Amino acid sequence: MIDQPVSAPVRGGVRPPPVRPGAGRFLVLLVVFVCAACGLVYELELVALASYLIGDSVTQASVVLSVMVFAMGVGSLLAKRLRCHAAVGFGLVEAALALIGGCSALVLYAAFAWLGEARYALVAFSLAIGVLIGAEIPLLMSLIQRASRRGGRGEEDAAGTVADLFAADYVGALVGGLAFPFLLLPWLGQLTGALLTGAVNAVAGGALVLWLFRRDISPRARWWLLGANLAVLAVLATATALVADFEAAARRAVYGEPVRVAVHTGVQEVVLTGAEDGPVDLFLDGRLQMSGGDGDRHHRALVHPAMRQGPHARVLVLGGGDGLAAREALRHPAVRSVTVVELDPGMVRLARTDPALSALNGHVYRDPRVKVVYADAFRWLRGATAPRHAYDVVVSDLPDPGVTPSTKLYSQEFYGLTAGVLADGGRLAVHAGPVGARPHAYWTVESTIRAAGFATRPYRAPGRPDRGFVLAVPEARGVPPAPGPGVLGVEEERPGDVPPSTLLRPRYAD
Repeated sequence: MIDQPVSAPVRGGVRPPPVRPGAGRFLVLLVVFVCAACGLVYELELVALASYLIGDSVTQASVVLSVMVFAMGVGSLLAKRLRCHAAVGFGLVEAALALIGGCSALVLYAAFAWLGEARYALVAFSLAIGVLIGAEIPLLMSLIQRASRRGGRGEEDAAGTVADLFAADYVGALVGGLAFPFLLLPWLGQLTGALLTGAVNAVAGGALVLWLFRRDISPRARWWLLGANLAVLAVLATATALVADFEAAARRAVYGEPVRVAVHTGVQEVVLTGAEDGPVDLFLDGRLQMSGGDGDRHHRALVHPAMRQGPHARVLVLGGGDGLAAREALRHPAVRSVTVVELDPGMVRLARTDPALSALNGHVYRDPRVKVVYADAFRWLRGATAPRHAYDVVVSDLPDPGVTPSTKLYSQEFYGLTAGVLADGGRLAVHAGPVGARPHAYWTVESTIRAAGFATRPYRAPGRPDRGFVLAVPEARGVPPAPGPGVLGVEEERPGDVPPSTLLRPRYAD
């Protein structure tokens, strides 16, 4: 399918567009703006979903960006073959981009849910989307030059055209980059947001070619392009209508149990599986945080060793929005206050209201001794509202350190800030991830705590799943007390010199 010569001869061999040159130029730049916004949304959506499904957002962002930039160069070279048929070529490129980019999140999630692996799909989509985005600019350059001519006459200012084109492209990228986290993701979610972006992409590209450049395309080519765009829009609309059913089926495939609660809190996805009167499995962003009755064993091992010896009237829990660490702290009669610093109000709301989870945490949020502070733990410790030397026990109940957003909460700087809120004789207890499954990450946590000026005692909870912890006291106070019965020391497993993790040198990637 190629552009056919028009039947009526025109001066210079070029058919003028149906609008004045200035208006035609503006319409092309407007479509450049829209397409750039859509392209960046596809890119950010791949990075966000890959980080959620695979983990380690730094690695996933690097893979997506490097593959896409390489593919954009390939696409620019391939577009040279279409310059003589720029209108039809651009129409086909935008239809393909709308379909592939719009469906990318859906297919990526399906690969993760049913195949258990999304890396290959991630690279394939990054490559395909990059090729199509790279093909846009050369074709748009041809179209904007054509739209600016009047009757085939006139010299174009090439430098000015390039400047206008890239200005529209960069501004569109800015809008798309801001729209994704602040509008599409919180309002529509990743799947529907990507599908809607694809629809906008198809309408903008198809409308430009089928109206502004209709005189440059044969009737047969126009019908083919119209049919292709309508088919793409039909696919995207059908997928949008089925998103809820797809998400429910995919969750069943991922979690293996009937999903009783699944909410996007604005901070993370929280999923509860199991019956209201039975064991509860808690998942945060697809990662298992608590399995069945394991919550008792995990949180007993985390909290009680720090409470056994020394004062423990004032307890600070960093993270722990599920209320289980606070529940264990309140089992000690001498506790007068428990402050929970939790980033996600939705998690606390669920821990208050869900029958199974609130029963599991002993309705801890009804206890007047419990105070909740909604804040990022790092910022709160650094801010003026965190009381200095006020807590006898600090419990760090945060996601595993291998999850990139949590890396700063396992840094030397973070533990240095934590030392500032510990009272004289205070103890720090840290959930440090699995000892056996991820020994490098576990021992990096232990090394990082020591580098922040603590003496440490590493230990684990027996049984499965593997849970590792670190009990620490300020180095000036000597060695931490033995963690007590029910846990196993692992000091003999400590490897050689393990570098600590800092904000500028995170070291948790295995």
